[in-house]
Amino acid sequence: MSLNPPLKNWSGLPVWVVGASSGIGLALASRLHALGARVTVSARQAWALEAFASTHPGALAVPLDVTDAQAVARASTQVHTHHGLHLVVYCVGHYLPQRATAFNAEEMHKHMRINYDGAVHCVDAVLPHLLKQGRGHVSLISSVAGFRGLPKSLAYGPSKAALTHFAEVLHLDLKDHGVGVSVVHPGFVRTPLTAQNDFQMPALIEPEAAAQAMIDQWGKGVFEVHFPKRFTHVMKALRLLPYGLYLRLASRLTPS
Repeated sequence: MSLNPPLKNWSGLPVWVVGASSGIGLALASRLHALGARVTVSARQAWALEAFASTHPGALAVPLDVTDAQAVARASTQVHTHHGLHLVVYCVGHYLPQRATAFNAEEMHKHMRINYDGAVHCVDAVLPHLLKQGRGHVSLISSVAGFRGLPKSLAYGPSKAALTHFAEVLHLDLKDHGVGVSVVHPGFVRTPLTAQNDFQMPALIEPEAAAQAMIDQWGKGVFEVHFPKRFTHVMKALRLLPYGLYLRLASRLTPS
């Protein structure tokens, strides 16, 4: 039994990808445009959005800073007026490796403002439209880094854990109102964010593969989208371990 209405017919479907200037968001917007979706792209980098629109006929570019709630509300109205709203994908991400021995409270707050608060702003802006029309789907891009505490993920991990929890409760509250909700848990994907990592990234995949995995799993009506499964299944298993075993294992297997 599907937990969400499956997304299969992309022809003419309004899709708003927030965080589409690079990486997974860019690859997803491009692939959905190729499938016939009516795509709107948003990010802070206006030049990147215009470049996308110039090579993807019919695409709408809406520059946006997700930390500005009023700007998000205005952008949502613009998208709804010009393209309509159905699938809204929050693909914005900020990542800077951090350890407690170099604690930076401002960076901690910045991660939450972008990775979590920005998603709250977007949901706040689009939800009235989706509820009024009685259909639609919100998909939030989280991370396996939010499953359990990991070294160098002091700021990033908590913001993604919060996003996953947010998606779970949204699904529970909206499932009887025609609005689907999904959460995406990528493993390592080759993006400008992961380029900062100074350690080997197992099962690293390209953004195009990530985008296709999302499209395939949305088509099955799942709540949780995760990939590549050869890696994410391992991370899921680690969630089941008791703290004593997990913390020893994480210390041994992750870079110091």
